[in-house]
Amino acid sequence: MGSERGVVAAGHPVTAESGAQVLREGGNAVDAAICSVATSFITESLLTGIGAGGFMLVHDPGAESALVDFFVAAGGADGAERSAELVPIPVDFGDTVQVFNVGAASCGVPGTLAGLDHVARRFGSVPLERLVAPAVELAREGVRITPEQAYFHEILSPILVLTPECAALYEPEGRPLEAGDLFRFPDAGDALERFAAEGAEPFYGGDAGRAVAEWVRERGGTLGPGDMAAYEPIERRPVEAAFRGATVLTNPPPSSGGILIAYALAVLERLGDRSGVEQLMLATEAANERRTEEFAEGLHDPEFVGDFLSREPPPSLGSTTHISVMDAAGMCASVTCSNGTGSGLVVPGTGVHVNNMLGEEDLNPGGFHRIPPGRRVSSMMAPTVALRDGETVLGLGSAGSNRIRSAILSVAVRVLEQGMDADRAVRAPRIHFEAGTVQAEPGVDEEGLAALERRGVPVVRWSRPNVYFGGVQAVARDPAGGGMSGGGDPRRGGAVVIADGRAGLG
Repeated sequence: MGSERGVVAAGHPVTAESGAQVLREGGNAVDAAICSVATSFITESLLTGIGAGGFMLVHDPGAESALVDFFVAAGGADGAERSAELVPIPVDFGDTVQVFNVGAASCGVPGTLAGLDHVARRFGSVPLERLVAPAVELAREGVRITPEQAYFHEILSPILVLTPECAALYEPEGRPLEAGDLFRFPDAGDALERFAAEGAEPFYGGDAGRAVAEWVRERGGTLGPGDMAAYEPIERRPVEAAFRGATVLTNPPPSSGGILIAYALAVLERLGDRSGVEQLMLATEAANERRTEEFAEGLHDPEFVGDFLSREPPPSLGSTTHISVMDAAGMCASVTCSNGTGSGLVVPGTGVHVNNMLGEEDLNPGGFHRIPPGRRVSSMMAPTVALRDGETVLGLGSAGSNRIRSAILSVAVRVLEQGMDADRAVRAPRIHFEAGTVQAEPGVDEEGLAALERRGVPVVRWSRPNVYFGGVQAVARDPAGGGMSGGGDPRRGGAVVIADGRAGLG
């Protein structure tokens, strides 16, 4: 493998480079992932942050794989009654419009700092002060807005001006930030510096946690100090699926995305050796049909996973950001974080733009305000790792709300079945099937689409690739030669950095 120390794929070039530098200095994949996640709080502030939640799947050769759940939880344990309604905001992707609900009623308990603290203690080898340093500097000195980030500022502008505090941060000159503009978030820099010195406690049981809870509650939400203080990351055993000779590890319940991806892979395995447009649609359709009210409740039953995956497949079968890191030892950290679209509530002095997960329709299929206090919100996020003969060959995950499953599925199929490298697999055109209609990017096999139309399946052909179809960041390793590769999704300004031995301290 030469001097390669690892590879990082992320949603922003600076995010990827910050993690790669940690690898060069001798840090492991989790160290690099923590650094990249903290950096993304500034470089990709509209998608993630201290007010967000997420998951990290860690595979360490020779050890048991672990999924660390630090996703958003529902508030209300303190008994507060909700006095505000969700605020619906239509977001125009160009070829389709999706409604997101924001405001205080949409805010859940954030988990990112608790999660990073946990994985640093459990798997890390580098002090947190070093890992947050790039983010702290960017927060204070500023980062230039890329064209891809400018697109998010444009389409999310109605949310970003919902409150004076949010508008002052994201539209200080009374307009959406544009490519080349400088974005600063000094409060987040101060918070991350404190996090490195004191850990996550102040942001949950301490003064910062109370400030967030009180700000949300005063505006009609249910988030209380007790909700913040009670929050803890949870380690879970990943769901496993067999596909084309590989073992695929992904996010288990109570999140829904991973188990539905595993089910779809099982369907594809049964359908044959080649997964074309029709097969991908059938697998997605089969998984969609299983997403019933019984499924939503079953996600919280420990016995549900085995029963669900053992069922015979039918014969006819958000805004988020992802980072994937693999190091020279084969350790892989696949981490997805999301702030949704953000709630529009920025809490002064804390560095927190609170998430809107309780207002995300995809995450509340049974209806809004029905999740019991303290329970994790079910998520489509599915950080994923694939192994062959015990060797790590692929780490990936995606942004994209309800499109996460189809994005991960398509890239995994192209790498594990069709032998594509990570970059080509990520760039390849995608389809998404939902509500009886296939959405297709330009370049998707036209013969396959025409065959679906002959069967009566409506097909919407998009004029260009779009962030609607997800933002997959993937890293891969050739088990024979050991060479590493990566794919940064151009739909979201993704980037890949191979970390070589230069400037290494380890």
